[in-house]
Amino acid sequence: MGRPTLEELQDRFEIDELLTRYAQAIDDKTFDLLDTVFTADAHIDYISAGGVAGSYPEIKAWLSEILPMFPAYQHLVGNRRVTLDGDTATSIAAFHNPMVMADGTMFFCGGEYHDKLVRTADGWRITERIEKTAYSTAPLPATQPAPPAS
Repeated sequence: MGRPTLEELQDRFEIDELLTRYAQAIDDKTFDLLDTVFTADAHIDYISAGGVAGSYPEIKAWLSEILPMFPAYQHLVGNRRVTLDGDTATSIAAFHNPMVMADGTMFFCGGEYHDKLVRTADGWRITERIEKTAYSTAPLPATQPAPPAS
């Protein structure tokens, strides 16, 4: 494996920042910040976590409805494996997610985000995310289906 070029290092840094920005948007409940994470036509699949799958606008609306049922949570994203291919990339990033339920009980879940990314005029964006939940310390709460697309 040769030394990375300056452009490859910059791309990896920008993708790292993108993955961190996702966690920040979710944890801060600043869901409009997700517009800087996903492409408008992105497909997102949270089915393995007991969630839903759909287009980015559907998932953004669903997240803003479902996540307030948790008084506290934190998304830790690490162990990023990024493969660059020109203006596209793939990423597998591990996550650990402690979540507090409304009754005060806490559960933990974790797994990997499998992402496809594209370089846009506004920087790197995720075009597809598939969450692959590997563990959960308690049954995941029932969720509501994503709202229909307008």
